[in-house]
Amino acid sequence: MTRKPVIPPNAYAEANGAESGPEGLPEGFVERLRRIVAPSDLEAAVQSFTRPKRTAFRVNTLAADTQSVLDELRAAGLAPDSLPDVPGARVVDHGQRQTLLESDAARGHRIYVQNPSSMIPPLALDPQPGDEVLDLAAAPGSKTHQMACLMDNRGRITAVESVRSRYYKLRDNMQALGAECVRPFFQDGTTTWRHRPEHFDRILLDAPCSSEGRFRADDPETTRYWSLRKVREMSRKQRRLLYSAIHCLRPGGRLVYSTCSFAPEENEVVIHRLLNKFSDALRIVPPEFDSPHLRSGLTTWDGREFASVLADTRRIVPDDVMDGFFFCILEKTASTRG
Repeated sequence: MTRKPVIPPNAYAEANGAESGPEGLPEGFVERLRRIVAPSDLEAAVQSFTRPKRTAFRVNTLAADTQSVLDELRAAGLAPDSLPDVPGARVVDHGQRQTLLESDAARGHRIYVQNPSSMIPPLALDPQPGDEVLDLAAAPGSKTHQMACLMDNRGRITAVESVRSRYYKLRDNMQALGAECVRPFFQDGTTTWRHRPEHFDRILLDAPCSSEGRFRADDPETTRYWSLRKVREMSRKQRRLLYSAIHCLRPGGRLVYSTCSFAPEENEVVIHRLLNKFSDALRIVPPEFDSPHLRSGLTTWDGREFASVLADTRRIVPDDVMDGFFFCILEKTASTRG
């Protein structure tokens, strides 16, 4: 049997003009990061790729009440703290991560480990009990389950996943976590609008992306496939999914688009093109909550100027617990049928 060659760390990136930088990150990525992140945030952002992070989790309120679970964790020797600007988020020190993962609460699915940045898009979407919700790129189901908790398992979440192995993971996770309002579908999300045009009250599109917010300088696997070509490829996929999401959303409904990427091509540029295409049917809604981690979206990039309303999108600055993230809240003001 012919064995596939082992690709050395960052070989793919180097072949695409992104040599490894001094921090163990692709040089091209670090150079772009310096232009994307404000100087006052840059040091913390770079350190976030190199130092251990605290571990965050949510209580699975579909299975247990919050106080009893926190008491259980404290009895096991853990010291969870809350994050006031991320409702429902709890954190433990990095040194307690393994103890948390091996706790009875984790094994019994009474808690769900999830980065706090990842918790913000569902909070921004604010799904209500009884809503018809679409999660257009759902696996493995972190945000899907979080929305089910926010909805108290009342209403319906249609959770779409296009990769077979990830679909089964999504389905199994929802069953284990007791998310009975979730209906998983194995489907290409770019075609979902054909089956459910203007059907949903709220839609979450946490889009497939280059995952720059999860890079680790000490783990070459996280950066191995990064390149500008990869960023552009992701941007094209994101646009197709976002167009499908818009057609699935009913007039008056809300959509949250998010990525764990710093790349403007995957964030502000995607939203800029979306607004150009649906200028009479969409508006950006600034978030009603604030946080020390939030920054306004970019209004210029590589010589391109965007509409000033792009400042109402939000970037999440990484630190010792938060990952880098981007999100945008959109409201559909008119039908896109026709």
